[in-house]
Order: sequence, then C-alpha cells, then structure tokens
Amino acid sequence: MNVHTQLSDAVRQAVEKAFAESAEPQVSRTQDTQFGDYQTSVAMRLGKTLKRNPREVAQQLTETIAWQGLTEAPEIAGPGFINFRLSNDYLGKMVARIAADPRGGVEPTTTPQTVVLDFSSPNVAKRLHVGHLRSTILGDAMTRVLRFLGHHAIADNHVGDWGTQFGLLILAFRRFGDEEAFKLDPVPYLEDLYKRASEQSKQDEAFAAEARAELAKLQKGDPENLALWSRFVEISRWDVERLYGMLGVSFDHWLGESFYNPALPNVVSGLLERGIAREDQGAVVVFFDEPELEKHPFLVQKQDGAFLYSTTDIATIEYRQREWHPQRVLYFVDRRQELHFRQLFTVARKLGYEMALEHIAFGSILNAEGRPLKTREGNTPSLRGLLQEGIDTALALVRENRPDFSAQQAADVSRSVGIGAIKYADLSQNRLTDYKFDLAKMIAFEGNTGPYLQYTYARISSIFRKLGADWTPPTQVRLEAPEEIALARQLTRFEETLLKVAEAAMPNYLCDYLFTLAKAYSTFYTNCPILKSEGETRESRLALCRAVQNQLAAGLGCLGIEPLTEM
Repeated sequence: MNVHTQLSDAVRQAVEKAFAESAEPQVSRTQDTQFGDYQTSVAMRLGKTLKRNPREVAQQLTETIAWQGLTEAPEIAGPGFINFRLSNDYLGKMVARIAADPRGGVEPTTTPQTVVLDFSSPNVAKRLHVGHLRSTILGDAMTRVLRFLGHHAIADNHVGDWGTQFGLLILAFRRFGDEEAFKLDPVPYLEDLYKRASEQSKQDEAFAAEARAELAKLQKGDPENLALWSRFVEISRWDVERLYGMLGVSFDHWLGESFYNPALPNVVSGLLERGIAREDQGAVVVFFDEPELEKHPFLVQKQDGAFLYSTTDIATIEYRQREWHPQRVLYFVDRRQELHFRQLFTVARKLGYEMALEHIAFGSILNAEGRPLKTREGNTPSLRGLLQEGIDTALALVRENRPDFSAQQAADVSRSVGIGAIKYADLSQNRLTDYKFDLAKMIAFEGNTGPYLQYTYARISSIFRKLGADWTPPTQVRLEAPEEIALARQLTRFEETLLKVAEAAMPNYLCDYLFTLAKAYSTFYTNCPILKSEGETRESRLALCRAVQNQLAAGLGCLGIEPLTEM
C-alpha cells in the first residue's frame, strides 16, 4: 500500500474515532518539503462543520492518528494544517523492500478492472506519418501501465479498412494501376494512387459516379472487388506491423471498421425502435435534448442508405460490452474529435451502457508554421523516416562515445536510444497541449530526455558490474546523509504516481517522476561515495542504487522504453 493511501486511511479513521464523523481525508503532498512530506486540511473543514477552532480540531486529531512509525509525530501549522514527515526508519524499510523487488515496490491491485484501449487506428493504404505518433505511443504506454498495476488491459486497433476511399482505390487501380510499381513499394504507391483518384473525382463527376458504383459492388460482396480490397488490407497491415515492431507496440485485436459492417443495419433499426433516432429528410438522425448537444444532431445513416463512422462506433461499443464486459473504454483520438465522442457517449448512455467511456484527447503535433501536420500534405515526415533518423543520430553519438562497442552492440544501443528518445519526447508532454515537431529536440540526449534516464540506469548497472559477484540487498537500510534521505523520499512515490497515471491517462506524470528520481540519484551519486564506503553505509547505499535501478526499469518499461545496462 502506498504512503498516500496509508495516511489517508489513518486520517479517515482518526476523524471517525475522535468526532464520530466521516470526511474525506484531503491528504496531499506538501509544496515545500520544509513543512514535511504530506499534509491534510481536514481539520479546517471539520472546524466549520463542528463550529470549533480548527487548530483545536487538529490537535485532537494528532492525538488520535495512528501513524505507527510511518511518520514522525504530526505537526500543526497555520490555521489548522496537519503536516506529516516520513520517518527515517520507515524510509529505510521502504528502500530495503524496493531494492529487493524488481517491480520497484508496487503491488498489483486486488481489484483488477477490464479496460479496453482503442488507439493508433491507421487507415488502410496510407503510410503512418508523424501525426500518428501520439495515439500509438500514448495508447501503448497506458496499456503497459494498466497491466503493470494488475488490470486486464485489452489493446484494440480499430483500423480504417472500409468506406468511400475503397471505391476510389479499386477504380484507380484498375484504370491506372501498375502492378510492378505496386509490388516495389505497395503502401506509398496506394497512397499516391488514392490522391490521384480523389483529385480526379472532384473534377470529373463521371469518374466519381463510377467510384461510387465500385464501392457499392464491394459492399454487396463482389468477388473481384473483395479480392482487391483484401489485398490492400493485407499489404497495409504487413507494412504497419513493421513500424509497430520498431516501436515495440502490439495489439490483442485488429477489429477494423469492416468487422462491424454486418451489424450496422441492426444498429440503426435498434435506435429507431427505441426512439433514440428518427428519420429526417430520408436520413436517420439522433437529436439531443442535452443543451450542449441540441444544435449538433448525430447522423447514423445517410439518405442513400450509407452508414457512417458514428454507426460503426456504436456497433463497436455494443460488441465490446457483449464480448469483454469492460469497466472502462479509452479512446486515444486527438481533441478535434471531442464533439463526436460527446455525441457517441451520450447515445451509449441512452442505450443503457454503464461502462466508463473516456475520450483520451490530445493536442496536435504542429509543423514549423504552427499548423497541425496532416497525412495528406506532401511535406509531412513519415514515421518510419523519423524513427530511422533518430536511430542514425544515436548511432553517430554511440560511435563517438563508445568506440569499444562492436558493430552489433552499437546498432542495438542506437536503436534503443534513438527510438526511446522519440517516444519519451512525446510522452513527457502534457497530452492536452500542442507541440511543434522538432527532430533535434526529440532526439536530444541532455535534460529531461529518454537517453538521460537510460544513461542513469546504465551508470547504476556499471556499479554492480564492478562488484564482480551477485549482491543481495540488506534487510535493513540506514539513511544518514541528506542526499540519501531525499532520494529515499522520492522512491516512496512511485506507486502513487502510477495510480495517478492510470486514473488520468497522463503518462507525463510518470516521465516527471522518473526524471526527478534520476536527478535525485545524480545528487546522491555525486555527494555520497558508494563503492569506496564501508560496512553498513556501503550496503545501504548499494540498496539505494538497486532501488532506483528497479524503479527506472519498471518505469521505462511502462513507457515502452528499453533500459540499457551499457551506453
């Protein structure tokens, strides 16, 4: 159990025992460590309820709280704050425990949830570009965090493999297709072919009508069109899986839009039968009574009978509820789709679905002019190109700093460092903010970066290599130097941080934690000799090193970044 939870429980029990009241403990970390590690303002709230002086209430609570060695005696400050400072004895025990635990002191939850994570979702016949990075990386990191905490996380890649674009692609492939060019570089070829067909359809109505006819044939199961469509889907998946392999990303399911197509007529008829949708000028529409949505009807079937993303998304919710019974479903889609998800989730509530549906919105990656990068712009960097450039930049630095590495060692380290740097640069951002695409910044190796954390891990690994034998953490750790105590305090906050990440879907909280941990370790390393110290001091400092190493490995693993023993 993490410190925050233990203190919250102790305060809650003290309130009940001292005043026969129930109240939220309101325990939080102090802004200034000179006042301790944690504090609660519950006495001030109780003072108003009981019409008593808050400091008197605080005094009675401090006499009642059973902190049981977790902290030093609580102190009262200001108008009635109760401050808690973790005791050195407790910190020493925590360090010993974390040093002996590869999970960094985090216990899996005893109440696991099933959580579906819908992320990445590329379109067939299009390359992954820089703009796809955020959904893919955020979704993967959250999948890893939830699984680490003991939840059943289901990663589902809702691929865009159905719809209008395939009528255009099929017609264009038949009209202009070059089989040899397609085999040479299939996905870029299909992307360019689609752009050509899309432009022609805007200028030539006969071409557009023919493309719609090909789409109708596909939707009705025409064998030739289905064969072409299947070929496009297969080659696109092969291409994107190579990129996922570079990123270390995998999925439990690839249930694309085509998977739900047979269910769409029943979705619409069900909405009509329950009075949630109604016909309007030949289309089927959901109209909302909710003030924030009443001016935004939700179209689920067009006048020509065609279905939309909205229809597919409703079918997807129904399938996930029926097959997986999740408590949460997280959609990693940029914030420009906020209205769509508000509409979708409102329809789901009207249908009676009770699982928590959460739009995990994020800002855009911007170009140099400050505009969102779009995959159809010719100057948008490909994701594969970005990753390769990160690897190449890392390789140049590795060759410069580690000429002793073999070619294979240099290649392996460069791959981990280059891709880790790019992933960390994205994950360390508050996901709700936009940020400008800056390759030099993404693959920098100083400051709050992935390579800095990997280097810290490697530096600790070198200490244990120098020991030359297996080392077992001590059961008791003595903390004396201020740098030791400060580092130990930071180590107690790992589980608390991960729980916040899981709740808010904010991986940047974990990045901030790991960077702060690495800085605290650097200060400790500089001021506290480790291998040159002796006896209990040496063993305690080695335990601090191993505790940091365990948390860095676990934390980087949750971010999908490889910890390295040598750099």
